[in-house]
Amino acid sequence: MQTSGWTGKRAKAVFLTILAGVLWGTSFPAIKIGLSYVDTYLFVFLRFLLASALMLLIMVSAKKITFPVKEKKLILFLGIANGAAYLLQYVGMTSASATVAALFINLSAVWVALLSPRLQGETLGRRKILGVLAALTGVIFVTTNLDFSMLNGQLIGDLLLVTSGIVWAFFIIYNKDLVMKSHNTLQSLTWVLPVTLLPMVPFALPSANEVTALPIQAWLAIVYTAVMCWIVPYYLWLEGLKHISASTSTILLLSEILVATAISYVLLNETLTLISVVGASLIVIAIVLVSYRSE
Repeated sequence: MQTSGWTGKRAKAVFLTILAGVLWGTSFPAIKIGLSYVDTYLFVFLRFLLASALMLLIMVSAKKITFPVKEKKLILFLGIANGAAYLLQYVGMTSASATVAALFINLSAVWVALLSPRLQGETLGRRKILGVLAALTGVIFVTTNLDFSMLNGQLIGDLLLVTSGIVWAFFIIYNKDLVMKSHNTLQSLTWVLPVTLLPMVPFALPSANEVTALPIQAWLAIVYTAVMCWIVPYYLWLEGLKHISASTSTILLLSEILVATAISYVLLNETLTLISVVGASLIVIAIVLVSYRSE
């Protein structure tokens, strides 16, 4: 018998997923500060290198390190997809604004909703469809403030950003397969991280000689984003993904935009308009719509 509402495993999954989005949302100011002191590609490479090293150290120290052979192809795919999506994002942002990047990347919520029924047999009910539409509208409001002149940028950059959102959609969907097949979330997390580094190596190598000269501010940003904006939220998200669908999870992760917007307003003195407030409200409505329902 199905249960609805905010009870049991589903309520916990919703909470963990929103919390993951909140932590990922704090990465924006940390990355913005870090990029003032370190090359873009070196930053993202060191972030995942540190995260990988920490997870391997933790698992080895706990004597729980084993390689999930049965999921090796899936882990390889997820790691490379994650690394490729980050590279597409960073390269695309060289010719597009952060606002445009946020819009195109967060379209992943739509791509997941479109792909999940075909790839996972997920059923999109009326409430979930309304949630996707509310989320899409909210993202457009928050990221553009209904000023679409910023979209007249470089076509190649825009295409790279859209592609990164599509790649992340596949990453989200197939992480659902990973958590359903794996018996240990930490093991899965531990091995996806180092594979993520593979696509990044050629881009980070030209700046490798800068590592020893990085100031403390850069290392603080790298450490924070590695631990609090990847290891912790990725684990929380995977735990939540065990009990909710990929499309629901994607919309819940839009809590990331709410947090990033709030931090930008409070700490970075960015403007908060009525349109962005309406957009944020629509995202909250979307989160409620997809949360308060049994699957």
